Amino acid sequence: MSDICDHKSVGMIIRRDGKILLIERRKFPFGFAAPAGHLDGDTYEHSAIRETEEEVGLKTKKIKLLVEDRKENKCRREDGNWHYWKVYELETEGDLNRSESETKQAGWYDLEQIKEMIKRTQKYLRKKISEEEWQKSPGLEPIWCEWFKELGMI
Repeated sequence: MSDICDHKSVGMIIRRDGKILLIERRKFPFGFAAPAGHLDGDTYEHSAIRETEEEVGLKTKKIKLLVEDRKENKCRREDGNWHYWKVYELETEGDLNRSESETKQAGWYDLEQIKEMIKRTQKYLRKKISEEEWQKSPGLEPIWCEWFKELGMI
């Protein structure tokens, strides 16, 4: 991993039993999010497969591109103010086995639970929740609010 942002990110929508897999990030940017990561010199598809295995321990069986676009979103890397994203839907196999260094938790959430997370995010963005409160109990990471809306999921 580089300390300088490559401005290229992948995100993975993974569904099981009508629910969507989300992780709670251990590091900035804090919040719940679909598994995601930088390319770090790899292709978008290989990065999606790699990050899925690294973050949640699942093996990819099928991968399908859903959407791509440039988004203004910060990461913890130097100069990481924007990213060109490709968001995929993955069919996976195996048991959930989250990365303890990257995540606080990982689990399956239905759309109603995700909508509640989005309400918390909206309060945070309106400064009705402090940064300290957000880090203790975050909502959906703002970039994922954008993606879920753009994908018509919420």
